[in-house]
Amino acid sequence: MAERVWLVTGGSGQVGGALAAAPPPGVRIVAPPRAVLDLAAERLDIAPLLAAEGITAIINCGAYTKVDQAEDEPELALRINGDAPGALAVAAHAAGIPIVQISTDYVFAGDKPSPYFEADPTGPTSAYGRSKLAGEQAVAASGARYAILRTAWVFSPGGANFVRTMLRLGRERDTVGVVDDQVGCPTHAGDIAAAVAQVTLALEDGRSGDGIWHLVNSGETSWHGLAARVFARAALRGQPAPQLNAIPTSAYPTKAPRPANSRLVTGRLYHDFGIRLRPWQEAADEAVDAILAGEGDTRP
Repeated sequence: MAERVWLVTGGSGQVGGALAAAPPPGVRIVAPPRAVLDLAAERLDIAPLLAAEGITAIINCGAYTKVDQAEDEPELALRINGDAPGALAVAAHAAGIPIVQISTDYVFAGDKPSPYFEADPTGPTSAYGRSKLAGEQAVAASGARYAILRTAWVFSPGGANFVRTMLRLGRERDTVGVVDDQVGCPTHAGDIAAAVAQVTLALEDGRSGDGIWHLVNSGETSWHGLAARVFARAALRGQPAPQLNAIPTSAYPTKAPRPANSRLVTGRLYHDFGIRLRPWQEAADEAVDAILAGEGDTRP
């Protein structure tokens, strides 16, 4: 049996799936389906699972991620994104193991003119953001050893994400309009998973204290800029290149407000763990190539 056994929630999602597909050497991943571990359950008791599997760390990638629908289902979002992380963290504390909680840029208001540091005041403006902040707070208050990793604008070859959506729209339409007044740091799920593994190992080995770190690919752009990169890469592979128009957020109204600024500073992650993710352009190119090659969910 592997020396380390990690419980990964959300194993069917982008980050959890990438982690389960490529665990570090000497690590066995336990990623139960929802039927076995349902984060929406009103009472979440994972102590028997931790004991039965010999879990040595918990990585919570599971989340309610339907940002607009959360405005209509705030209680459900809070149960999954707030209460469940707290229950997982309490169980981790009782078992004497660490927990890594994946969080989001949505905990910020998005109105700061410069990129966000970990210590900047939070101020979520959506039900989704409030539920994720509640999860952060519950984990921090649990007594467990913990790392909270905030990421943003996640994409991968598999699953539902912006890059895949753009490639589909590029095939279906001659003209595509994309918001250009929201800026952030597009981030590859496979890069997140690799960094999460490094942080988890450090927590297990006592090489890191508790805290919050920002985890995104380097560089920044707008959604329009990301779409332009996707279409340019796809065109090199013989795919159609639609006309790409820049539109303001006001022209694409959504039920939940989106942060205008989702940029996250990652200097602390490099200082504490030596982790610096590659430029978002390189990560996006890799994802586009994988999608067009038909690899989909078969790679991070």
